[in-house]
Amino acid sequence: MLSASPYRENAEGHEKEHKIREALMKAIVEHQLPPGSKLPEEALAEAFGISRTGIRKVLTRLATVQMVNMTPKRGAFVASPDEQESRHIFRTRSLVELANLQDVTNRVQPVDIRDLSGILTQEHEAHHQRDAAAAIRYSAMFHIRLHAVAANPVVSDIITNLTLRSSLVIAAWGSQWQQGCRDSEHHQLLDALQQKNVPLLSSLLQQHFDNIVGSLNFSSHKTPPPDFRKLFSA
Repeated sequence: MLSASPYRENAEGHEKEHKIREALMKAIVEHQLPPGSKLPEEALAEAFGISRTGIRKVLTRLATVQMVNMTPKRGAFVASPDEQESRHIFRTRSLVELANLQDVTNRVQPVDIRDLSGILTQEHEAHHQRDAAAAIRYSAMFHIRLHAVAANPVVSDIITNLTLRSSLVIAAWGSQWQQGCRDSEHHQLLDALQQKNVPLLSSLLQQHFDNIVGSLNFSSHKTPPPDFRKLFSA
């Protein structure tokens, strides 16, 4: 009879890699790992208690969703979108999200409004507490949850990826206290959704993206390298 232990170990390995990938993704999205930060395999392996091979697999997965850039002989770095790519990301978000609004308004239910309102309450509190990481997280969560209403998993995957990449853009080029989106604009979007007013919702969403891009400052600046052991300590 074959032992189940190799299968169990394999499953445990995948689960650990998934948790590490989620931890790195969270640190990138919440700007704890700024764009352009080097991600040395040895330091990350030590911080997470995993082999360099395991870390390399995690970084490769992050590279497939364009959150990390991997360069031969140089290693892995947090993606750092330039001005052109940044504008393309928000232009694409605008195209996809606006196209999805009709389906969102057709399917929206009271439970969706309650969920979105709850996210906005948490986002507002994060702004009030000047908790940048939480504000960024809830800002992204609002857009992802909004478009999940349409129940189109293909569109949801695209919007989720673009929203995460937008966080990189804001980390790279946003002002010192620009935590994602303005929560007041999110409230306006929610009000328009409750009215099921697609033209108003579309206009507000386009203005929302224009405001974000208009607030970006495309000039270079440097950030100190992160302390991986401190950042990912249990």
